[in-house]
Amino acid sequence: MAGKFNFQFTSDDRLRPLPHKVLLALGQNESVRHIALKLLAYLLFYRERLQVETEVPDEGIPFVPDLVELGYDLRPRLWIECGDCGTGKLHKLTTKCSETEIWCLKRSPSEADGLLRNLAKDEVRRGRIGVIAFETDFFEDFCRTIQERNQLHWYRGGFAGENGLEAPGMQFELNELWFESSFRVQKH
Repeated sequence: MAGKFNFQFTSDDRLRPLPHKVLLALGQNESVRHIALKLLAYLLFYRERLQVETEVPDEGIPFVPDLVELGYDLRPRLWIECGDCGTGKLHKLTTKCSETEIWCLKRSPSEADGLLRNLAKDEVRRGRIGVIAFETDFFEDFCRTIQERNQLHWYRGGFAGENGLEAPGMQFELNELWFESSFRVQKH
C-alpha cells in the first residue's frame, strides 16, 4: 500500500463544511488502520483549525498528536490520539493540557475497554479523556476500501444530539461504497 492517501471530500452536512481534500501520510510503523482512524477522527471532529500531526509549540509538551486544534494563543484546544496510546502519555497530557479536550479513537470495543481499564488502573485523571470505539466489522470494511486516491461524500454524522442523531453514528460514501455505522463513546 502507498505511503500517501488523498481524500477528496463533498458534504451534505451543513455542520461539517469539509475542505475540498486532505492528504494523510503513513508515519513510521503505521498501517492503513492508523490512516483510517485519523480520517474518521478528522470527519467526526472537523473544525476549521483542525490539523493533522502538527507539533505543538510548547516545550513542555514533547508529543505530536494525531490531530490537534490549536487556539489563537497556540495552545491545544482539542487533542486526538488514534490507535495505540499509552496511559503514561495520556496522564502527562491531562496534566500539561489542563484545558484541552482529549480524545482517543480505537478500532474496536475490546481495544477501548482495554484502554479504559488501564486508565483506571494507572489512576489517570478522571473526566478528562473521551474514548470512541468503532464497530469491528465496519472498521475492517472501511480499511479495505481505502485506496491511494479516494472520494468521500459525507451525509451526516456525529455525537448524540448532533444533526438530529439519537445515538452516535455516521453515514457516508467512500469510493462509491455506502457506510453507515454507530460508534461507542465513553468518558474516563
